[in-house]
Amino acid sequence: MTAQSGAAFLLKISDGATPPTFRTVAGLRTTQLAIAGEAVVVTSKDSGGWRELLSGAGARSVSVSAAGIFLGSDAENQIRANAMAGTLDSYQLSFEDGTRLQGRFLVQKLNYAGDFNNERSYTLQLESSGAVVPA
Repeated sequence: MTAQSGAAFLLKISDGATPPTFRTVAGLRTTQLAIAGEAVVVTSKDSGGWRELLSGAGARSVSVSAAGIFLGSDAENQIRANAMAGTLDSYQLSFEDGTRLQGRFLVQKLNYAGDFNNERSYTLQLESSGAVVPA
């Protein structure tokens, strides 16, 4: 197994067409993915003192964090509009080995920062709504 390039971990947003075309969100320097699940405990007197969990139960979620330099691309402007309106949209995560994950996400947080005589940067937090599946 070989190491994969972090530069090839891309966040893309749907253009809203049918079928959708996904555009890469430009200017991202870091991208992070977290998959979480809530456990459903089914421990009983017959568990022998050990906690037991129910497989496949509970809620699962995917969080995406990203940070980059604002370039004013159409994809970045669409994310800002989604954040202001609280709109769910379709996103795709693409990895160097060709693996892709796709689902609907809400912009949970969008922060901009800038210093005099430097570029404007932003950080982004997306939270999944519904299933995130291989694409």
